Amino acid sequence: MSKKLILFLNAVGISNNNMRKLLESFENLKELKQNKDFILDIKNIDKRTLNKIIKNLNFDIDKYIEKIKNSSVKLTFYGDENFPINLYDIEDYPMMLYYKGNLKNEDSKGISIVGARKCTNYGAWACSKISEELSKCKIPIISGMASGIDKISHEISIKNNNRTIAVLGSGLDVIYPQTNHDLYYDIIQNGAVISEFPLGTKPYPYNFPYRNRIISGIGQGVVVIEAMEKSGTLITANYGAEQGKEVFAVPGNINSLYSKGTNLLIRDGAKIVASVEDILEEIEYDTVKENLVSKQLEGISKLIYEEICKNNSSADELSNILNIKIDEINVILTILELNGYIIETNGGKFSPN
Repeated sequence: MSKKLILFLNAVGISNNNMRKLLESFENLKELKQNKDFILDIKNIDKRTLNKIIKNLNFDIDKYIEKIKNSSVKLTFYGDENFPINLYDIEDYPMMLYYKGNLKNEDSKGISIVGARKCTNYGAWACSKISEELSKCKIPIISGMASGIDKISHEISIKNNNRTIAVLGSGLDVIYPQTNHDLYYDIIQNGAVISEFPLGTKPYPYNFPYRNRIISGIGQGVVVIEAMEKSGTLITANYGAEQGKEVFAVPGNINSLYSKGTNLLIRDGAKIVASVEDILEEIEYDTVKENLVSKQLEGISKLIYEEICKNNSSADELSNILNIKIDEINVILTILELNGYIIETNGGKFSPN
């Protein structure tokens, strides 16, 4: 697979589906440019697209690569080690992504939070609460850096030193909305901003519904907090459902325009979110349970539980490590076990349940 050919096709505005078809006919960019006459004979691509390719054969790809470097933008291609793993499974997956910041494997365990740009005070409160609780569990938060719910979810994640990913509907060198200029750079320091659109792409309205499949696709679930009955937010939720993700919705006042969409999602099968636990019990994440239980426990119980999470330990070992009397250790271990926080394994050691 020629990365330079993919980059060229992306830069001149060829769709992912047509890219995949062209990669079946050409091994690299040089071969494409040397077979101008053959391009028009390709049967499974519309003539308009083929003519567009021919018209742009003189596009200076090396100059564009230099522009990418000068903009401090990085690239990841389908098949690369850091390409978001969950995007392999979505329909019309991107062949490449532009990004700033860092992409990590743990992003696949993230949760997408989306909602109204003009959210109500209730929506802002719910978003802040859920984002904070997810952040405490170190679950990456994915959104679209729009005003309203998107912005709040990113800001709360950053405030809690949590990873956050923003998927843009423009080129990475076009910050939109401009009011999120500082947030854009904060996200880069705490995660990544990504886009499949070439540098210089303006935030055209039709870009946003298309990029929403990536917002829902990167993580393992989508939380909708306020949405009108017909909105881009519901497009993201629908993408999530089609991708097999968990779809959650925060209920709202039936008289509010901004709750019609979420209430309809719940009616149609989305899981209702009354607290963050409604999300946590449906998703997979290695440290979710440990962080949640640790947050619920206090004092010596918390110390003992956290030590067991580090290493499976016996009562005697815990007594020595924590310098707590064995009788007190045994009482707390019994309570933790009865409440389902820990289980006793072979050899008298305890592990998280």
